[in-house]
Amino acid sequence: MFDLGWTEMLVVGIVALIVIGPKDLPVLFRNVGRWVGKAKGMAREFSSAMNQAADEAGVKDIQKSIKTASNPMGAAMDGVKDAAKDVTSALNNLDPESETGKMAADKAERAENARKIQAATARAQAERKAKEAADALQKAEELEAAAPSEAKEESKDG
Repeated sequence: MFDLGWTEMLVVGIVALIVIGPKDLPVLFRNVGRWVGKAKGMAREFSSAMNQAADEAGVKDIQKSIKTASNPMGAAMDGVKDAAKDVTSALNNLDPESETGKMAADKAERAENARKIQAATARAQAERKAKEAADALQKAEELEAAAPSEAKEESKDG
């Protein structure tokens, strides 16, 4: 708003400290803060009142029609998105006794069964890998245990 940088604010603070004094400076800053807060509140209230007046006057409808005229492809995509939202909300609010509701419930059941199958497959794969790792570790231990005795036999032969 006033385009003050840190250096300008520091100069203003030092001048205020000298002119007003260290005792009254916190009171001044508190009052300035309250005033700024009130000003922001009034600006926010004014902005919301203007938006509400624009909504009541139909500015959004005009804006939508201008957007449609200037970008028909984007407006068409917005229409498709709105239709998809409507269909999705209709599917979420289906009557469970209707045929469509039963099909949706079957679909949810199939999805749950698919998740269970994926979990069982992942568990089996993890168990198989753990068994392979245990077998490899056992074989490595056997080879390590056999290696010193073979080395001793070679030294006796040599």
